[in-house]
Amino acid sequence: MANEITSVNIAQAIAKFVAARALEPLVGNLVMGNLVNRDFDPVMVAGGDTVNVSIPPVMSANNLMEAGTVTNQNPSLGNAQIVLNQHVEATFNIPDATKVLASVDLLDAYMRPAIIAIATRIENDLLSCYTLFTANAALGGASTFDEARMDAAETALANSLVPQGDPRYGVVGTSAYSAIRQLPRFSEFQMLGPSGQPSPIQTGAFPGGSLQGTAGGMLKGINWYRSQYVQTTTTTTYHNLVFARNALALVIRRLPQPLPGTGAIAEYAEMGNFGVRVVMSYAPGTLAQQFTVDCLYGVGVLRNNHGVDVQSL
Repeated sequence: MANEITSVNIAQAIAKFVAARALEPLVGNLVMGNLVNRDFDPVMVAGGDTVNVSIPPVMSANNLMEAGTVTNQNPSLGNAQIVLNQHVEATFNIPDATKVLASVDLLDAYMRPAIIAIATRIENDLLSCYTLFTANAALGGASTFDEARMDAAETALANSLVPQGDPRYGVVGTSAYSAIRQLPRFSEFQMLGPSGQPSPIQTGAFPGGSLQGTAGGMLKGINWYRSQYVQTTTTTTYHNLVFARNALALVIRRLPQPLPGTGAIAEYAEMGNFGVRVVMSYAPGTLAQQFTVDCLYGVGVLRNNHGVDVQSL
């Protein structure tokens, strides 16, 4: 029969179903990954390849009054070379893979820990880039995060000519976020907006927007977010990052399909300039279906002067 469901049909359906469920928890567990410039292209490349990410040029405006003439500019795109040197994976086995079609909760029980592991790796790699921001001197030091650091960070980006229309982001560690919440000017109900708005004392988050469920709000012209993966040195000094979107790039490319006839089936989960591959194969050692979620990416700096390392305890 033309509509007969074969084992190949079922296998492909399971792989597609698992892939469709993969991106939601991945994007939801990213902070830095949702803030930086993401460059995604569904082309297949190999690990170790270099991707050239274009940086918009700076142009000037000329005055034509009093018989002025047009000044022809020859702007050239800047270029940042990002190496795709990270191929991360999370693999797990499901004894009876057909059950995932009937039980979303069962799939989530396997999938979510694997996806969170990949998101954690991406966050760590992005936050480790604080050492690359050398155009602006590091701010703060081994002391509690305070309002002066916030003001100095915003000033540093303004002095670096970050366009006024570009949003600024601050990703800080848990202790820094806690310290900001305890500043009376930023935690008292009457200081932070019109009557009827929720207070940070009630919600535990600054007032303002949110990003994929991660609380964040604006203070001093910077949208602040908390991350558990802010890098530390000497075990106590946190390297919080304040940056504009084009300070960093997360470059993602597709991984190839498995060779035909090898018993593996791959599907892609792609959304919002982000993509992962889901490979389903058979694990003879455990007599179970093996699922691998993997991602090929690289991170790097686009504009060195659009980010600053803000240190604190």
